[in-house]
Amino acid sequence: MSQPKEARFIEIDGRKIGPDYPPYIIAEMSGNHNRDINRAFRLIDAAKEAGADAVKLQTYTADTITIDHDGPGFTLEGGLWDGRKLFELYQEANTPWEWHKQLFDYAKSVGITVFSSPFDFTAIDFLEELGAPAYKIASFEAMDIPLVKKAASTGKPVIISIGVSSLAEAAETVDAVRETGHDDICLLHCVSAYPSKPEDANLATVPHLGAAFDVVVGLSDHSPGTALPSAAVALGACVIEKHFTLARADGGPDSAFSLEPDELKRLVEDTRAAWAAKGTVNYGTKGSDEAKMGMLRRSLYIVEDIAAGEPLTETNVRSIRPGHGLNPKYLPDVMGRTAKRDLKRGEPLAWDLLG
Repeated sequence: MSQPKEARFIEIDGRKIGPDYPPYIIAEMSGNHNRDINRAFRLIDAAKEAGADAVKLQTYTADTITIDHDGPGFTLEGGLWDGRKLFELYQEANTPWEWHKQLFDYAKSVGITVFSSPFDFTAIDFLEELGAPAYKIASFEAMDIPLVKKAASTGKPVIISIGVSSLAEAAETVDAVRETGHDDICLLHCVSAYPSKPEDANLATVPHLGAAFDVVVGLSDHSPGTALPSAAVALGACVIEKHFTLARADGGPDSAFSLEPDELKRLVEDTRAAWAAKGTVNYGTKGSDEAKMGMLRRSLYIVEDIAAGEPLTETNVRSIRPGHGLNPKYLPDVMGRTAKRDLKRGEPLAWDLLG
């Protein structure tokens, strides 16, 4: 008999990521280091202690992601960053490039994977020098096809959030990766609002992405709490990305929608429990504990003493718990049959007891 084919997977730092493996948890540092490298080190420690698989940085400067300008669209309207100029926000939130090597080295020393989201070609070149094991393309960059192709051309796995992409645009992005001869792709469903509302999550998109593009899928989540990631894993998400901080009260550009360390630990535990619970289609007994309880199913028992040669009747045979006797469906078939020997009350009925 042939062995079942293994589901599609990608691999980062030796860790296989796909439906057959526990969910891969990415702790997104973003700007929650608050411009303090020692805090960044503590965030890496916290992610490791919580059980996350990777810490993710963002590699850009204000000048590589936008320009210093006051024209329409360069000042945010509404939401968490209402009134902030893009240039000033990115000056505050970026991770200094001179920190990157120290952060990569520190993560390696404590045993957790680190990679980043590049926002232009120079960032990819820089991250290649650091030996980045994968690339994450942010949702607002997913339609920057040259950037996507540049990341894919490294041969590293490419994780892409498609929060603001249409299905046709997502297809264009996936095609761009595959045109490079590369197919280690993970698409993340994402609601690009900060924070996002659970009612806007549309998590049914997660399995649809996998079916539509034959890729590993996951969720980049900006909603409060940890409920949505667990639900997404139950629907087939193999990767969960979530912003985290040491304490929301410390402030910072992304703190309002970030998890604290104890919440990140709970997310890791709950998503892995959701993955384990998903299992396979099973309509029989499910596990050894249920198999034991299965003996409480009903079956046919002698409920009054019956002398050898006497007939079985509705009075002396009944369907009761436990389940050691004949299946109750045979009750009409045994009525009127005679006992081969004396049968005692409480004895399970079996065919070899009948004449």
